[in-house]
Amino acid sequence: MHIDHYDWTGADGVGGREAMLRFSTGTPRVVLALPLFEEFNRTRAFGVTLLRALARRGIGGLLPDWPGTNESPVPSSDATLAMIQAAYQSVLVSCTPLFALGIRSGALFDARASVRGRWHLSPVSGTELARELARQTSDDGTISGNLVSSAFRAELGAASLGSARVVRFDSDPRDADLKLAGSPLWRRAEPGNDPALAEVLAADITHWVATCDG
Repeated sequence: MHIDHYDWTGADGVGGREAMLRFSTGTPRVVLALPLFEEFNRTRAFGVTLLRALARRGIGGLLPDWPGTNESPVPSSDATLAMIQAAYQSVLVSCTPLFALGIRSGALFDARASVRGRWHLSPVSGTELARELARQTSDDGTISGNLVSSAFRAELGAASLGSARVVRFDSDPRDADLKLAGSPLWRRAEPGNDPALAEVLAADITHWVATCDG
């Protein structure tokens, strides 16, 4: 694993440079999008563990920062979904990964991406996310300490999911291609990790990628 970067430009000409973690020295095949806001903090270690497990199976991956998230130079108050989706496409163009992996709200980032396939863990629709964010918004208008514009909220509420292989926990009644035992890390009080779950998901992703490759 090492730190890299990528440059992005949106449709309005605004752009920048963001950091990303690169796993394995070969050509990356997957890009992982973690969920927004507090769920990002609770799943980041798990995302790293998952990409390391994939790298051991010969599948290189990328874990980018998106505009307005993590260590991005873009303030969270200036971020938009269109900006993040433009950055996503820039990652694909500059690094040529073929497959999109998304966790929770991160699954909304790849809807317009030119990829061969999508794999989503517990994806949420824009409508579901909007309801959750309304409950999480503090009196000062922030979400988990992040200033979020009304435009970004509106974009997220209207966002749709792309066609994907969907994996959910067996406690989730919604449809999925695969149901697994376990507890969602994003529901825990503190950030955590689940190496055993990462191995199970890495095996599923590896098989899925091989199937897509034909």
